[in-house]
Amino acid sequence: MKLSIASLAVLALSTNSASAWSVNVGRTATRSGYNLISRRELAAASLFSYTNEQMGETGTESFRLGFKGENGSTISPWHDVPLNADNGAYNMVVEIPKMTLAKMEVATKEENNPIAQDEKKGKLRDYHGPIFWNYGCIPQTWEDPTAEHPELKCFGDDDPIDVVEIGSEALSMGSVVPVKPLGVLAMIDDGELDWKVLAVSVNDPLAKEYNDINDVPDAVKDGVREWFRWYKTPDGKPLNGFGFDEKYLDVAETKKVIEETHEAWKNLRSGKTEAGKLWTGN
Repeated sequence: MKLSIASLAVLALSTNSASAWSVNVGRTATRSGYNLISRRELAAASLFSYTNEQMGETGTESFRLGFKGENGSTISPWHDVPLNADNGAYNMVVEIPKMTLAKMEVATKEENNPIAQDEKKGKLRDYHGPIFWNYGCIPQTWEDPTAEHPELKCFGDDDPIDVVEIGSEALSMGSVVPVKPLGVLAMIDDGELDWKVLAVSVNDPLAKEYNDINDVPDAVKDGVREWFRWYKTPDGKPLNGFGFDEKYLDVAETKKVIEETHEAWKNLRSGKTEAGKLWTGN
């Protein structure tokens, strides 16, 4: 089923609807299974044309949220969505909307890398409490598990770099949203380096106020750090740690981290670095 964007804008005013719509940038929308994408998200998506396709039932092991390009062919949100948006922003692939529990992620080992719910020991993973921000990844990046960080002396976690988006709206799973980077935390999870980029959607009102990490209120920065420090402890895991004296690096350093992980991704995609079990489309 396809609707014009004019019709979608009217539908988006109904916040109680259980239906969902995924954007085919400014032209059409197709029905899937999640929250209505707002007009703000429609504007943010205008640089990249795609639709989402749900496969399997929500809340089951079979659930997958796939991506299709402008010509209808299946694409990878990791490898085919561009890294860069306009005006120094980066694209974010939203995996987990704020105030939800399901631990969703781009499936890096599956063909075309759809979004799926993470599993552990045969059980679907949920957070023990809701995540208070939108969470996702930056496409065309990779934290190389064979490369040791020169200062932190640990290796990458074998995933795209993570983004914590601190804006006011819940962003829809599977949406591609240009975000403004503000800072980055060097989280150490089970001995692996797991960067957490703090960012805000370019279409959120806060984007006009926040330009660097010092513009972000301490309560927000501390809240993000402490959430990620503690979130695995209900499963009997130890507290996560953070490099650089637990401080956020500024936006200039954040962009360096993103570019470094982009270079690592290019080496992975070209075959220069061994992919192992990762699906790279090669």
